[in-house]
Amino acid sequence: MTLLPHFPWLVVLLAVVLLGDATLSLRPPAFIRNCLTGVGFPRQWWWTLIVIKVLAAVGLLIGLRVQGVALAASTGVICYFLCAVVAHVRAGFMGRELWINCLGMLTLAVVTAVTSFVG
Repeated sequence: MTLLPHFPWLVVLLAVVLLGDATLSLRPPAFIRNCLTGVGFPRQWWWTLIVIKVLAAVGLLIGLRVQGVALAASTGVICYFLCAVVAHVRAGFMGRELWINCLGMLTLAVVTAVTSFVG
């Protein structure tokens, strides 16, 4: 059994999206600021989310060559966005930031993991 992704382009897509999100978060536009503020995430910790997204993207890309790393990274991305969903629900912040941004990213991460590593 190989733990390299069956669809490397999907893993690359997820990595590129995460890097884009991390880049946007360096100087967050209104929709990112509203999202983080809406769930009550402390501003002094916003930088940690950038680090997590960059590390996840790097793990995904390394995992194209090193068995198991992309699976571990995509699992981490799924956990990250599941936590984000929980934060939205707990805060009652159920606007488009949840439905488009958060659940969209969660869907991409789940589709990437399932199609790349199952079967």
